[in-house]
Amino acid sequence: MTLFDLAALKEQKSQLESQMAAPGFWENIDEANNLNKRLKSLESKISRYERLTAAADDLGALIEIIEEEDDKSLLNELSLEYSAFKKDVEALRLSTLLKGEYDARNAILSLHAGAGGTEAQDWVQMLYRMYVRYCEERGYTVRELDLLDGDEAGIKSVTFEVAGESAYGYLKAEKGVHRLVRISPFDSSGRRHTSFASLDVTPIFDEGMDTLEVDMDDVRVDTYRSSGAGGQHVNKTSSAIRLTHLPTGIVVQCQNERSQLQNRETAMRMLKGKLLELQEREHMEQMSKIKGDMKRIEWGSQIRSYVFQPYTLVKDHRTGVENGNIQAVMDGELDAFINAYLVQT
Repeated sequence: MTLFDLAALKEQKSQLESQMAAPGFWENIDEANNLNKRLKSLESKISRYERLTAAADDLGALIEIIEEEDDKSLLNELSLEYSAFKKDVEALRLSTLLKGEYDARNAILSLHAGAGGTEAQDWVQMLYRMYVRYCEERGYTVRELDLLDGDEAGIKSVTFEVAGESAYGYLKAEKGVHRLVRISPFDSSGRRHTSFASLDVTPIFDEGMDTLEVDMDDVRVDTYRSSGAGGQHVNKTSSAIRLTHLPTGIVVQCQNERSQLQNRETAMRMLKGKLLELQEREHMEQMSKIKGDMKRIEWGSQIRSYVFQPYTLVKDHRTGVENGNIQAVMDGELDAFINAYLVQT
């Protein structure tokens, strides 16, 4: 199939619709839900292709009118429509780069404050807002799973689920350490501070979507009382769940569902996502060793710096992409950084 083979996509869609129309299709709910998600993804791609084709036809017609009638007043309209068309084509091109095994899945993001106390915790809150804004702009839904408030201000850590088309495929580009440089509002002497926060991004797996079996003998289950929003349930029952995978030391926790069972199910999906990602990362590291291109991943090796003073600049250290409009970036304008990373990788 070529990059924009609409006929092949429609054939895949037709095959899925035939499967879904078969007797007994909904007897296996997990498999049925998975096929339904694949169908929706195909429908979305087909719709995007058809909208772009229609837009290209409209541009061609507009150019013909301008040439035939020598109407210079339409040039501004042509420029605006062409710019929008080019942006949509680039977005579609980038979506074809998402060919990873888990790229189509939803994602779980976890932000953690580094050293720096209140300043670092405030930085986590700023980043959380930035990612929520980015997700809202893309039409993704965000669901908070766990949040630990800072000692005086900000957030020590927050974990949230992002649902939408290829959420993991795009947001995996943000995984790493983010560095903040600014004059701290919490420092009465007005000194410049450097703070760090780490972002972890893992794909999320629904029941029946993966083959990974987790031996529960390897998992320690702890319950505790929820501390976040939740109405009457908060602090009255030990409904929050913390799972620790003993062989790897991976810890996940969830407290924002309405019951201990729901928190446990969500936490198990989070754990499976981290374990599967760990398997993939170990494979990639082994391949890097074979190729002699092994790179160390350390707390100090930040992927991006955000400088508020003495000048304003956001710079991605992996791709070299820069943006001097730091407020726009903090309001969720991350496409330039994410797109450059996807092209590079």
